Amino acid sequence: MTEDALPAGIDEDASSFRYYRNAVSRHWDPVDVDLDADVDRIADLDAGAFDSLRRTLALFGAGEEAVTEDLSPLAVVLEDVNDQLFVTTQLYEEAKHAEFFHRYWTRVVHEAEDRRGLERSDPRDPAWFNDAYDELFERNEAAMAQLLDDDTPENRARAYCHYHLTVEGILAQTGYYGVQTSFSGDVEGLPELPGLVEGFSRIRSDEGRHVGFGMRKLKDLVAAGAVSPSLLHQLTGELAMLVQDAVSTAVDDNAVAMGGEDLASYAAEKHAERMAQIVDAAKDVPDVETLTELDG
Repeated sequence: MTEDALPAGIDEDASSFRYYRNAVSRHWDPVDVDLDADVDRIADLDAGAFDSLRRTLALFGAGEEAVTEDLSPLAVVLEDVNDQLFVTTQLYEEAKHAEFFHRYWTRVVHEAEDRRGLERSDPRDPAWFNDAYDELFERNEAAMAQLLDDDTPENRARAYCHYHLTVEGILAQTGYYGVQTSFSGDVEGLPELPGLVEGFSRIRSDEGRHVGFGMRKLKDLVAAGAVSPSLLHQLTGELAMLVQDAVSTAVDDNAVAMGGEDLASYAAEKHAERMAQIVDAAKDVPDVETLTELDG
């Protein structure tokens, strides 16, 4: 192999490498999140609020398991080692998120069900989910899988729009905001659940970094002329409608998740913010420290 043929190596100035290092420095372990107070305080929820909380947690848990399963095609097609370094941390973090929700369900929800004399429930029961939610994740899976058959700039843009921009950047961030608001201890009639809030806070920080990576990749594609902003507008517009349908239905059935705010409007706001940042590709891309705060 000649010197000219050597593949590019690690670049400590590359944005993907900095995202990777940021992930390493912010490591956390789901087992370290103390759930003891939640086990006791969840008893303060009435039957309707408890059912609403279970539905909310089921939606999050299923979503985290789905994105953990669906990210692998991106790891296969990315060529740059710096991108690969980051995606390995994202795969790891998605797995941690799935573990947190599994742990919360088996240690908190099941204990609460036992105390209430209820049959132990399964967070994967289809009854927890609505049609818009199911369709959104089916589309996400298909968009990511398409990379293995036809890895084009347009298909990469579709994958980033589905996974990073919509599922993580709009749907998940909207839900995290609602739950953290609801169980912070500041909402009358709802108990403070410190374990749930801490877990959501840590997950939300990870997701902000993931969103930042996907947005950077979309900005690069637009700036290079590889994809048209109109494609992103059309696609994310369709996906944003699905998100609003999923959130509106969940809120109608699930007052706990609202946190006193209109989450459908919050989701629409997030969509507008993400698109404004992406299509204005002529501007400087924010650094990693800024992008990790996209969860606000």
